[in-house]
Amino acid sequence: MLKEKNGIIFGVANKRSIAWATAMSLHDAGARLAFTYQGDRLKENVEGLTSEAMPDSLVLPCDVTKQDEVDETFKRVGTEFGRLDFLIHSIAFAPREALEGDYLKTDRDAFVTALEISAYSLTQLARAAAPLMTAGGSIVTMTFHGAEKVYQGYNVMGVAKAALESSVRYLAADLGRRNIRVNAISAGPIQTLSARGVSGLSGMMKHHAERCPLHRNVEAREVADTALFLCSSLSSGITGETIHVDCGYNIMGI
Repeated sequence: MLKEKNGIIFGVANKRSIAWATAMSLHDAGARLAFTYQGDRLKENVEGLTSEAMPDSLVLPCDVTKQDEVDETFKRVGTEFGRLDFLIHSIAFAPREALEGDYLKTDRDAFVTALEISAYSLTQLARAAAPLMTAGGSIVTMTFHGAEKVYQGYNVMGVAKAALESSVRYLAADLGRRNIRVNAISAGPIQTLSARGVSGLSGMMKHHAERCPLHRNVEAREVADTALFLCSSLSSGITGETIHVDCGYNIMGI
Protein backbone atom coordinates (compact mmCIF):
# COMPACT_ATOMS: atom_id res chain seq x y z
CA MET A 1 0.00 0.00 0.00
CA LEU A 2 2.88 2.38 0.81
CA LYS A 3 5.66 0.79 -1.23
CA GLU A 4 8.26 3.38 -2.30
CA LYS A 5 6.69 5.96 0.04
CA ASN A 6 8.75 7.91 2.57
CA GLY A 7 7.56 9.23 5.90
CA ILE A 8 8.75 10.75 9.16
CA ILE A 9 7.36 10.04 12.61
CA PHE A 10 7.57 12.39 15.58
CA GLY A 11 6.74 11.12 19.05
CA VAL A 12 7.98 7.57 19.57
CA ALA A 13 8.83 7.17 23.25
CA ASN A 14 8.75 3.40 23.74
CA LYS A 15 7.11 0.26 22.37
CA ARG A 16 3.74 1.24 23.90
CA SER A 17 3.60 4.56 22.06
CA ILE A 18 0.80 5.15 19.59
CA ALA A 19 3.54 6.52 17.35
CA TRP A 20 5.40 3.19 17.47
CA ALA A 21 2.25 1.18 16.71
CA THR A 22 1.72 3.55 13.78
CA ALA A 23 5.30 3.03 12.62
CA MET A 24 4.77 -0.73 12.59
CA SER A 25 1.62 -0.44 10.47
CA LEU A 26 3.29 1.94 8.01
CA HIS A 27 6.42 -0.20 7.80
CA ASP A 28 4.40 -3.36 7.22
CA ALA A 29 2.67 -1.53 4.35
CA GLY A 30 6.04 -0.95 2.70
CA ALA A 31 7.00 2.58 3.75
CA ARG A 32 10.53 3.75 4.47
CA LEU A 33 10.60 5.72 7.72
CA ALA A 34 12.55 8.39 9.54
CA PHE A 35 12.18 8.87 13.30
CA THR A 36 13.04 11.68 15.65
CA TYR A 37 13.78 11.74 19.34
CA GLN A 38 13.97 14.54 21.88
CA GLY A 39 17.03 14.33 24.13
CA ASP A 40 19.41 11.53 25.06
CA ARG A 41 16.86 9.90 27.36
CA LEU A 42 14.69 8.88 24.42
CA LYS A 43 17.51 8.31 21.94
CA GLU A 44 18.30 4.87 23.33
CA ASN A 45 14.63 3.83 23.23
CA VAL A 46 14.07 4.89 19.64
CA GLU A 47 17.35 3.48 18.36
CA GLY A 48 16.71 0.21 20.18
CA LEU A 49 13.27 -0.21 18.63
CA THR A 50 14.24 0.78 15.10
CA SER A 51 17.54 -1.11 14.90
CA GLU A 52 15.72 -4.36 15.58
CA ALA A 53 12.51 -3.88 13.58
CA MET A 54 13.51 -1.36 10.89
CA PRO A 55 17.29 -1.28 10.42
CA ASP A 56 17.06 0.80 7.23
CA SER A 57 15.26 3.67 8.99
CA LEU A 58 16.72 7.10 9.69
CA VAL A 59 16.89 8.26 13.32
CA LEU A 60 17.47 11.94 14.04
CA PRO A 61 17.54 14.26 17.07
CA CYS A 62 14.80 16.89 17.01
CA ASP A 63 13.54 19.09 19.81
CA VAL A 64 10.63 21.10 18.39
CA THR A 65 11.39 23.98 20.74
CA LYS A 66 14.68 24.45 18.84
CA GLN A 67 14.11 25.65 15.28
CA ASP A 68 17.67 24.82 14.23
CA GLU A 69 17.08 21.15 15.08
CA VAL A 70 13.83 21.14 13.09
CA ASP A 71 15.61 22.71 10.11
CA GLU A 72 18.45 20.18 10.30
CA THR A 73 16.02 17.27 10.56
CA PHE A 74 14.24 18.13 7.33
CA LYS A 75 17.52 18.93 5.59
CA ARG A 76 18.73 15.40 6.42
CA VAL A 77 15.43 13.85 5.36
CA GLY A 78 15.61 15.71 2.06
CA THR A 79 19.15 14.49 1.47
CA GLU A 80 18.45 10.87 2.41
CA PHE A 81 14.93 10.43 1.02
CA GLY A 82 14.67 13.09 -1.66
CA ARG A 83 10.91 13.26 -1.22
CA LEU A 84 8.53 13.03 1.72
CA ASP A 85 5.07 11.48 1.39
CA PHE A 86 3.69 11.65 4.92
CA LEU A 87 4.35 12.96 8.41
CA ILE A 88 3.03 11.60 11.70
CA HIS A 89 2.80 14.15 14.54
CA SER A 90 2.36 12.44 17.92
CA ILE A 91 3.86 15.07 20.21
CA ALA A 92 2.23 16.45 23.35
CA PHE A 93 3.52 17.81 26.64
CA ALA A 94 2.37 19.84 29.62
CA PRO A 95 4.07 20.20 33.01
CA ARG A 96 2.73 17.60 35.44
CA GLU A 97 1.50 20.24 37.89
CA ALA A 98 -0.73 21.67 35.15
CA LEU A 99 -2.50 18.31 34.91
CA GLU A 100 -3.55 18.35 38.55
CA GLY A 101 -6.26 20.27 40.37
CA ASP A 102 -8.27 23.00 38.64
CA TYR A 103 -7.60 24.33 35.15
CA LEU A 104 -8.17 27.79 36.64
CA LYS A 105 -4.78 27.51 38.37
CA THR A 106 -2.80 27.03 35.15
CA ASP A 107 0.08 29.49 35.11
CA ARG A 108 1.38 31.35 32.07
CA ASP A 109 4.54 29.27 31.62
CA ALA A 110 2.64 25.96 31.71
CA PHE A 111 0.07 27.28 29.24
CA VAL A 112 2.71 28.53 26.78
CA THR A 113 4.69 25.28 27.06
CA ALA A 114 1.64 23.08 26.44
CA LEU A 115 0.44 25.13 23.47
CA GLU A 116 3.89 25.42 21.90
CA ILE A 117 4.82 21.74 22.07
CA SER A 118 1.38 20.14 21.67
CA ALA A 119 -0.22 22.47 19.11
CA TYR A 120 2.18 24.93 17.46
CA SER A 121 4.64 22.15 16.63
CA LEU A 122 2.18 20.76 14.07
CA THR A 123 2.23 24.05 12.14
CA GLN A 124 6.00 24.27 12.53
CA LEU A 125 6.59 20.75 11.19
CA ALA A 126 4.01 21.07 8.41
CA ARG A 127 5.75 24.21 7.17
CA ALA A 128 9.10 22.39 7.11
CA ALA A 129 7.69 19.24 5.49
CA ALA A 130 5.63 20.85 2.75
CA PRO A 131 8.55 21.68 0.39
CA LEU A 132 9.58 17.99 0.46
CA MET A 133 6.06 16.80 -0.40
CA THR A 134 6.59 17.43 -4.08
CA ALA A 135 4.06 14.80 -5.13
CA GLY A 136 1.50 15.76 -2.51
CA GLY A 137 1.31 14.13 0.88
CA SER A 138 -0.47 13.44 4.13
CA ILE A 139 0.05 14.91 7.59
CA VAL A 140 -1.59 13.11 10.52
CA THR A 141 -1.69 14.25 14.14
CA MET A 142 -3.02 12.65 17.32
CA THR A 143 -5.65 14.28 19.52
CA PHE A 144 -8.15 13.32 22.24
CA HIS A 145 -11.81 13.88 23.13
CA GLY A 146 -10.63 16.26 25.86
CA ALA A 147 -10.33 18.85 23.08
CA GLU A 148 -14.14 18.83 22.81
CA LYS A 149 -15.34 17.97 26.32
CA VAL A 150 -14.03 18.59 29.82
CA TYR A 151 -12.02 15.74 31.36
CA GLN A 152 -11.01 16.29 34.96
CA GLY A 153 -7.23 16.39 35.15
CA TYR A 154 -6.72 16.91 31.41
CA ASN A 155 -6.83 20.67 31.95
CA VAL A 156 -4.44 22.70 29.77
CA MET A 157 -3.81 19.71 27.53
CA GLY A 158 -7.47 19.82 26.50
CA VAL A 159 -7.03 23.46 25.52
CA ALA A 160 -3.87 22.59 23.59
CA LYS A 161 -5.62 19.74 21.76
CA ALA A 162 -8.49 22.08 20.83
CA ALA A 163 -5.91 24.41 19.29
CA LEU A 164 -4.32 21.43 17.54
CA GLU A 165 -7.64 20.38 15.97
CA SER A 166 -8.30 23.93 14.79
CA SER A 167 -4.79 24.03 13.32
CA VAL A 168 -5.60 20.88 11.35
CA ARG A 169 -8.45 22.68 9.61
CA TYR A 170 -6.44 25.82 8.84
CA LEU A 171 -3.44 23.84 7.61
CA ALA A 172 -5.69 21.68 5.43
CA ALA A 173 -7.04 24.86 3.82
CA ASP A 174 -3.55 26.27 3.25
CA LEU A 175 -1.94 23.09 1.95
CA GLY A 176 -4.77 21.67 -0.13
CA ARG A 177 -3.57 23.50 -3.24
CA ARG A 178 -0.36 21.47 -2.98
CA ASN A 179 -2.33 18.23 -2.69
CA ILE A 180 -1.21 17.86 0.92
CA ARG A 181 -3.89 16.56 3.24
CA VAL A 182 -3.99 17.23 7.00
CA ASN A 183 -6.09 15.18 9.42
CA ALA A 184 -6.29 14.28 13.10
CA ILE A 185 -7.10 11.04 14.87
CA SER A 186 -8.94 11.39 18.17
CA ALA A 187 -8.02 8.21 20.00
CA GLY A 188 -9.68 6.84 23.09
CA PRO A 189 -7.55 6.54 26.26
CA ILE A 190 -4.61 4.14 25.90
CA GLN A 191 -1.93 3.22 28.47
CA THR A 192 0.99 5.18 27.03
CA LEU A 193 3.87 6.99 28.72
CA SER A 194 2.32 10.41 28.15
CA ALA A 195 -1.18 9.29 29.17
CA ARG A 196 0.12 8.19 32.55
CA GLY A 197 0.72 11.84 33.35
CA VAL A 198 -3.06 12.39 33.43
CA SER A 199 -4.53 11.75 36.87
CA GLY A 200 -7.31 9.17 37.02
CA LEU A 201 -6.33 7.41 33.78
CA SER A 202 -7.40 3.96 35.00
CA GLY A 203 -10.83 5.23 36.01
CA MET A 204 -11.16 7.03 32.68
CA MET A 205 -10.40 3.83 30.76
CA LYS A 206 -12.89 1.84 32.85
CA HIS A 207 -15.59 4.44 32.22
CA HIS A 208 -14.89 4.48 28.47
CA ALA A 209 -15.12 0.70 28.24
CA GLU A 210 -18.42 0.67 30.13
CA ARG A 211 -20.04 3.52 28.17
CA CYS A 212 -18.86 3.12 24.57
CA PRO A 213 -20.89 1.11 22.02
CA LEU A 214 -18.18 -1.55 21.59
CA HIS A 215 -17.83 -1.98 25.39
CA ARG A 216 -14.03 -2.06 25.37
CA ASN A 217 -11.07 0.25 25.11
CA VAL A 218 -9.45 1.00 21.81
CA GLU A 219 -6.09 -0.59 21.01
CA ALA A 220 -3.03 1.22 19.72
CA ARG A 221 -3.00 -0.93 16.58
CA GLU A 222 -6.49 0.33 15.68
CA VAL A 223 -5.29 3.92 15.87
CA ALA A 224 -2.22 2.92 13.86
CA ASP A 225 -4.28 1.31 11.11
CA THR A 226 -6.39 4.47 10.84
CA ALA A 227 -3.17 6.46 10.41
CA LEU A 228 -2.14 4.02 7.68
CA PHE A 229 -5.46 4.66 5.94
CA LEU A 230 -4.96 8.42 6.18
CA CYS A 231 -1.43 8.15 4.76
CA SER A 232 -2.57 6.01 1.83
CA SER A 233 -4.38 6.83 -1.40
CA LEU A 234 -7.51 5.19 0.06
CA SER A 235 -8.17 8.47 1.90
CA SER A 236 -7.31 10.78 -1.01
CA GLY A 237 -10.52 12.79 -0.62
CA ILE A 238 -10.27 13.36 3.14
CA THR A 239 -8.67 16.46 4.66
CA GLY A 240 -9.25 18.79 7.59
CA GLU A 241 -11.03 16.07 9.56
CA THR A 242 -10.82 14.75 13.10
CA ILE A 243 -11.57 11.04 12.97
CA HIS A 244 -12.60 9.43 16.27
CA VAL A 245 -11.08 6.02 16.95
CA ASP A 246 -12.49 5.44 20.42
CA CYS A 247 -14.87 2.49 20.08
CA GLY A 248 -17.69 5.01 19.63
CA TYR A 249 -17.41 6.74 23.02
CA ASN A 250 -17.74 10.21 21.49
CA ILE A 251 -21.26 9.56 20.16
CA MET A 252 -22.75 8.78 23.56
CA GLY A 253 -24.86 11.10 25.68
CA ILE A 254 -26.25 10.38 29.11
